[in-house]
Amino acid sequence: MIALLKALHIAALSIWCAGLVLLPVLMQFHGRNEIARTQEGFALFRRLSHFSYTMVITPAAIIAVSAGTILIIALHLVNAWMLAKLVAVAGMVLVHAWLGHLISMSGEGVGHYRMPPPIIALLLGVPLMLTVLWLVLAKPDLTGLTAMLPEFLLEPQGHPLPDGFTPI
Repeated sequence: MIALLKALHIAALSIWCAGLVLLPVLMQFHGRNEIARTQEGFALFRRLSHFSYTMVITPAAIIAVSAGTILIIALHLVNAWMLAKLVAVAGMVLVHAWLGHLISMSGEGVGHYRMPPPIIALLLGVPLMLTVLWLVLAKPDLTGLTAMLPEFLLEPQGHPLPDGFTPI
């Protein structure tokens, strides 16, 4: 069962990451050329961007995050590298949401919408993806970084810790 969840998580994550690379490239080079300024070209751009975001990339992101969450719970993964990975994944989610906002504004905005350069999403997303990959493969010892956290973040805040979990 764990192997199946890992395979599902990796497959969905691969599709999600590919989409986070594809969408900015599509929006930059197809959405900003002269063909996209015609009605037919804009309709094609809108179908490509909207369909890929809503029907492929977002479901892959939901499956990747869901399968990853189940794996964390099933394997009791509470390590510093895992927490760092979750921070990087949260950054990927923010890039994903920003791309969705750009797609929405480019297709449904009133008047002339001046889209910021979507390549910014690549500059933010690719380092986050590489960070996730490095953290998962290297599983580095980040206890030195956790020692720099404020004390209140290392305490259970008056609630007992769940069985099987140890503080970082």
